[in-house]
Amino acid sequence: MINDKCIVLVSGGMDSCVTAAVAARDRRELAFLHVSYGQKTEERERRAFNEIADHFGVTERLDVSIAYLADIGGSSLTDESIEVSEADLESTEIPTSYVPFRNANMLSIATSWAEVIGAARIFIGVVAEDSSGYPDCRPLFIDAFEKMIDTGTKPETRISLETPLIDMSKAEIVTRGIELGAPLQLTWSCYRNSDVACGTCDSCALRLRGFEQAGILDPISYREFPADNSREKEYEQSAQGKDQTS
Repeated sequence: MINDKCIVLVSGGMDSCVTAAVAARDRRELAFLHVSYGQKTEERERRAFNEIADHFGVTERLDVSIAYLADIGGSSLTDESIEVSEADLESTEIPTSYVPFRNANMLSIATSWAEVIGAARIFIGVVAEDSSGYPDCRPLFIDAFEKMIDTGTKPETRISLETPLIDMSKAEIVTRGIELGAPLQLTWSCYRNSDVACGTCDSCALRLRGFEQAGILDPISYREFPADNSREKEYEQSAQGKDQTS
């Protein structure tokens, strides 16, 4: 029986955290899905996933691995022979961090789980701003995959894909996260490191630019910043100020 249960794909990053906050806003019954794929920061992302799930009080969690993507290779996130490149936010080329067809693999798992637990919606934090580099973040891809779900599941199954951030900029995502009380201080975005974020990979650079444009201090520590509690305190103060003026 289909109910209002929702599956949220939670990588541990900022976008998926804000997506979870959107799903939680309407007090839906949530199930969190984390998919690791042999990425270099796998353990740190898993920690972020569980801390975010704890924050939202989500007990129904599925943590699975598709490490075969690392065996396939072709991405600097999974292949030790490919260096994570420095950020180039003006580039329109597909970056080395692209993991071939990763979102299709993840959404397939989410669809299988949704059929079993009767979830009517799958939330995924794809952002079209990233689509110049990641073709599986485009609205066209999401629409096509939703049609595939309709075709490849039981006749009575109705599962929609929810992409609440897809048309938003990183700055808008930060602002939305603040408005919803998303625990951005628990998230992890760095492609290189698991202790202190590098600040110069594509993911770090996009995140830092988003916080800067939103007028909010990023609460996590980066290589050039001291790893202490001062940034989180400053973040809380700036976030409170932003929330009061929004």
